[in-house]
Amino acid sequence: MHGPVIADPTLTINGIPFSTRAHWMRVANAALAELESPCPFAAFATAIVNHTAPGLGELVCIGVNANSKTGNPTLHGEIAAITNCTAVMTDPEGPFRFTPSRAQAAFQQLSLYTNAESCPMCASAIRWSGFREYIYGTSIDALIEQGWGQIRIPSISVFEQSFDLPTQARLIGGLLTNETDPLFFWQFNPDFPCPEG
Repeated sequence: MHGPVIADPTLTINGIPFSTRAHWMRVANAALAELESPCPFAAFATAIVNHTAPGLGELVCIGVNANSKTGNPTLHGEIAAITNCTAVMTDPEGPFRFTPSRAQAAFQQLSLYTNAESCPMCASAIRWSGFREYIYGTSIDALIEQGWGQIRIPSISVFEQSFDLPTQARLIGGLLTNETDPLFFWQFNPDFPCPEG
Protein backbone atom coordinates (compact mmCIF):
# COMPACT_ATOMS: atom_id res chain seq x y z
CA MET A 1 0.00 0.00 0.00
CA HIS A 2 1.29 3.44 -0.93
CA GLY A 3 0.90 6.67 1.00
CA PRO A 4 -0.48 9.89 -0.47
CA VAL A 5 0.92 10.80 -3.87
CA ILE A 6 2.04 14.30 -4.80
CA ALA A 7 2.10 15.44 -8.44
CA ASP A 8 5.35 15.16 -10.40
CA PRO A 9 6.77 18.72 -10.46
CA THR A 10 8.03 18.35 -14.05
CA LEU A 11 4.49 18.13 -15.45
CA THR A 12 2.43 21.03 -16.81
CA ILE A 13 -0.15 21.48 -14.04
CA ASN A 14 -2.92 24.11 -14.08
CA GLY A 15 -1.51 25.19 -17.45
CA ILE A 16 1.85 26.15 -15.91
CA PRO A 17 4.91 24.42 -17.41
CA PHE A 18 7.91 23.18 -15.45
CA SER A 19 10.12 25.96 -16.89
CA THR A 20 7.85 28.63 -15.39
CA ARG A 21 7.73 26.87 -12.03
CA ALA A 22 11.53 26.52 -12.05
CA HIS A 23 11.81 30.26 -12.70
CA TRP A 24 9.71 31.11 -9.63
CA MET A 25 11.52 28.65 -7.38
CA ARG A 26 14.77 30.36 -8.41
CA VAL A 27 13.17 33.70 -7.50
CA ALA A 28 12.41 32.28 -4.04
CA ASN A 29 16.03 31.12 -3.71
CA ALA A 30 17.29 34.53 -4.86
CA ALA A 31 15.23 36.20 -2.12
CA LEU A 32 17.82 34.88 0.35
CA ALA A 33 20.56 37.11 -1.07
CA GLU A 34 18.15 40.02 -1.49
CA LEU A 35 16.66 39.96 2.01
CA GLU A 36 19.19 38.09 4.15
CA SER A 37 22.61 37.01 2.83
CA PRO A 38 23.90 34.76 0.03
CA CYS A 39 24.26 31.89 2.47
CA PRO A 40 22.09 32.27 5.59
CA PHE A 41 21.92 29.44 8.11
CA ALA A 42 18.11 29.22 7.95
CA ALA A 43 17.85 29.42 4.15
CA PHE A 44 14.06 29.14 3.99
CA ALA A 45 12.62 31.48 1.34
CA THR A 46 9.28 32.04 -0.38
CA ALA A 47 7.94 33.80 -3.47
CA ILE A 48 4.22 34.45 -3.95
CA VAL A 49 3.16 34.66 -7.59
CA ASN A 50 0.09 35.62 -9.59
CA HIS A 51 -0.07 33.16 -12.50
CA THR A 52 -3.17 34.86 -13.91
CA ALA A 53 -0.88 37.69 -15.09
CA PRO A 54 0.53 37.27 -18.62
CA GLY A 55 3.82 35.56 -19.46
CA LEU A 56 5.62 33.97 -16.53
CA GLY A 57 3.17 35.59 -14.11
CA GLU A 58 3.71 38.41 -11.66
CA LEU A 59 5.72 38.40 -8.44
CA VAL A 60 3.54 39.80 -5.65
CA CYS A 61 6.03 39.48 -2.79
CA ILE A 62 8.87 37.49 -1.23
CA GLY A 63 9.83 36.50 2.29
CA VAL A 64 12.63 34.71 4.11
CA ASN A 65 13.00 33.14 7.53
CA ALA A 66 13.51 36.09 9.87
CA ASN A 67 13.75 34.31 13.24
CA SER A 68 17.27 35.50 14.01
CA LYS A 69 16.61 39.04 12.76
CA THR A 70 13.38 39.64 14.67
CA GLY A 71 13.41 37.19 17.56
CA ASN A 72 9.98 36.00 16.40
CA PRO A 73 10.18 32.19 16.31
CA THR A 74 7.11 31.96 14.06
CA LEU A 75 8.44 34.24 11.32
CA HIS A 76 9.30 31.46 8.89
CA GLY A 77 9.76 32.26 5.20
CA GLU A 78 6.15 31.46 4.32
CA ILE A 79 4.71 33.53 7.18
CA ALA A 80 7.02 36.43 6.30
CA ALA A 81 5.90 36.29 2.66
CA ILE A 82 2.19 36.10 3.54
CA THR A 83 2.66 39.07 5.89
CA ASN A 84 4.57 40.99 3.19
CA CYS A 85 1.88 40.23 0.60
CA THR A 86 -0.86 41.41 2.90
CA ALA A 87 1.03 44.68 3.43
CA VAL A 88 1.65 45.11 -0.32
CA MET A 89 -1.95 44.36 -1.29
CA THR A 90 -3.52 46.64 1.35
CA ASP A 91 -1.06 49.54 1.05
CA PRO A 92 -3.23 52.59 0.16
CA GLU A 93 -0.31 53.96 -1.91
CA GLY A 94 0.69 50.60 -3.41
CA PRO A 95 -0.07 48.94 -6.74
CA PHE A 96 -3.15 47.02 -5.54
CA ARG A 97 -4.84 49.20 -2.88
CA PHE A 98 -7.09 46.33 -1.80
CA THR A 99 -9.42 46.42 1.17
CA PRO A 100 -8.61 43.76 3.79
CA SER A 101 -11.45 41.54 2.53
CA ARG A 102 -10.32 41.93 -1.10
CA ALA A 103 -6.74 41.05 -0.08
CA GLN A 104 -7.97 37.90 1.64
CA ALA A 105 -9.88 36.90 -1.48
CA ALA A 106 -6.87 37.61 -3.71
CA PHE A 107 -4.84 34.80 -2.11
CA GLN A 108 -7.16 32.33 -3.86
CA GLN A 109 -5.58 33.33 -7.19
CA LEU A 110 -1.96 33.12 -5.99
CA SER A 111 0.69 30.40 -5.90
CA LEU A 112 3.19 30.09 -3.06
CA TYR A 113 6.68 28.80 -3.94
CA THR A 114 8.93 27.85 -1.05
CA ASN A 115 12.34 26.23 -1.30
CA ALA A 116 11.64 23.71 1.49
CA GLU A 117 8.51 21.87 2.51
CA SER A 118 6.51 23.89 5.01
CA CYS A 119 6.35 22.96 8.66
CA PRO A 120 2.82 22.20 9.95
CA MET A 121 2.39 25.80 11.15
CA CYS A 122 3.22 27.22 7.73
CA ALA A 123 1.29 24.54 5.83
CA SER A 124 -1.73 25.46 7.97
CA ALA A 125 -1.19 29.17 7.22
CA ILE A 126 -1.07 28.34 3.51
CA ARG A 127 -4.39 26.52 3.79
CA TRP A 128 -5.99 29.26 5.93
CA SER A 129 -4.83 31.86 3.37
CA GLY A 130 -6.61 29.96 0.60
CA PHE A 131 -3.76 29.80 -1.92
CA ARG A 132 -4.52 28.25 -5.30
CA GLU A 133 -1.22 26.34 -5.27
CA TYR A 134 1.60 25.47 -2.89
CA ILE A 135 4.88 24.38 -4.45
CA TYR A 136 7.95 23.33 -2.48
CA GLY A 137 11.48 22.11 -3.15
CA THR A 138 13.35 20.19 -0.44
CA SER A 139 11.19 17.79 1.58
CA ILE A 140 10.84 17.60 5.36
CA ASP A 141 12.33 14.10 5.18
CA ALA A 142 15.43 15.44 3.40
CA LEU A 143 15.77 18.19 6.03
CA ILE A 144 15.56 15.63 8.84
CA GLU A 145 18.17 13.43 7.13
CA GLN A 146 20.53 16.43 7.08
CA GLY A 147 20.15 17.16 10.81
CA TRP A 148 17.39 19.77 10.81
CA GLY A 149 14.93 19.57 13.70
CA GLN A 150 11.43 19.35 12.27
CA ILE A 151 7.90 18.61 13.40
CA ARG A 152 7.36 15.39 11.49
CA ILE A 153 4.01 16.15 9.91
CA PRO A 154 4.25 16.44 6.13
CA SER A 155 2.32 19.11 4.28
CA ILE A 156 0.12 16.55 2.58
CA SER A 157 -1.16 15.47 6.01
CA VAL A 158 -2.11 19.06 6.87
CA PHE A 159 -3.82 19.40 3.48
CA GLU A 160 -5.70 16.12 3.93
CA GLN A 161 -7.03 17.30 7.29
CA SER A 162 -8.13 20.72 6.02
CA PHE A 163 -11.07 19.49 3.95
CA ASP A 164 -13.54 21.66 5.90
CA LEU A 165 -11.95 24.89 4.66
CA PRO A 166 -13.80 26.72 1.88
CA THR A 167 -10.94 26.57 -0.65
CA GLN A 168 -8.77 23.83 -2.10
CA ALA A 169 -5.10 24.11 -3.02
CA ARG A 170 -2.93 22.11 -5.37
CA LEU A 171 0.21 20.75 -3.68
CA ILE A 172 3.31 20.17 -5.80
CA GLY A 173 6.45 18.93 -4.05
CA GLY A 174 10.04 18.22 -4.94
CA LEU A 175 10.48 21.07 -7.44
CA LEU A 176 14.10 21.84 -8.36
CA THR A 177 15.57 19.86 -5.45
CA ASN A 178 18.93 19.82 -7.24
CA GLU A 179 19.03 23.57 -6.49
CA THR A 180 17.13 23.74 -3.20
CA ASP A 181 18.75 20.79 -1.37
CA PRO A 182 22.25 22.36 -1.29
CA LEU A 183 20.83 25.38 0.55
CA PHE A 184 20.03 23.10 3.52
CA PHE A 185 22.73 20.42 3.38
CA TRP A 186 25.81 22.37 4.56
CA GLN A 187 24.70 23.57 8.01
CA PHE A 188 25.42 20.32 9.89
CA ASN A 189 27.96 18.80 7.49
CA PRO A 190 31.44 20.38 7.54
CA ASP A 191 32.30 18.61 4.27
CA PHE A 192 29.40 20.21 2.38
CA PRO A 193 30.20 23.77 1.22
CA CYS A 194 27.81 26.64 1.68
CA PRO A 195 26.41 27.39 -1.79
CA GLU A 196 26.93 30.90 -3.06
CA GLY A 197 23.65 32.69 -3.70
